[in-house]
Amino acid sequence: MNTTGHDAAERPERARPTPHSLTGVGVAVLDASGRVLLGLGHDGRWELPGGKVDPGESFETAAARELAEETGLSVPATAVRVMAVVVDGSRGLTRVTAAAVAEGATGTPVVTEPDKIARWEWFPRDAVPSALFGPSASVLDHVWPEAVARGAAETYHYPVRTGG
Repeated sequence: MNTTGHDAAERPERARPTPHSLTGVGVAVLDASGRVLLGLGHDGRWELPGGKVDPGESFETAAARELAEETGLSVPATAVRVMAVVVDGSRGLTRVTAAAVAEGATGTPVVTEPDKIARWEWFPRDAVPSALFGPSASVLDHVWPEAVARGAAETYHYPVRTGG
C-alpha cells in the first residue's frame, strides 16, 4: 500500500505514467559583442543550443550541460538566467521550454552533433535569420523582443519574476 491507501498493483498506470509532455531549455548565448549563437539545422532552420531537462535537473544546470554537449562552450549554471517559461503544443505534444540567456561562455563553438547541426554562427540582433526553429524563436522573443513575435501565435509565455 502507498500513502494514499491504494496498492500500486491496483493501478499500474499510476506507478509510472505515460509521458505527455517534454520539458526543455533553450539558451541564448551572447558573446562580448552582444551577438547570439545559432546553429544551422539540416532542415534549414536556425536554432539555439538547448535540449531536454534531465530528471532532477534545474533549467540552469540543463542549459549549461546542453551548451557544453552541443557546442563545446562552457558556462557555469550560475551564469544562466531563466527569463520565461514557454508552453506550446507543437505536433500534439505539450512542450515546456525555459527561455534562458547566458553571457561569458568560454571556448570556441564546434559542431559536436553533426547529425543535428551543420554549423554554429554568431548573429547580431539585426541579422538574426527569419528561418528559426519554433522553440528557439519563442526564446528569442524574450531575449530580444520585437514588434511582431517570432514564435508561434499559439504559444503561451510566462515571464519569470525575480526578487521577492
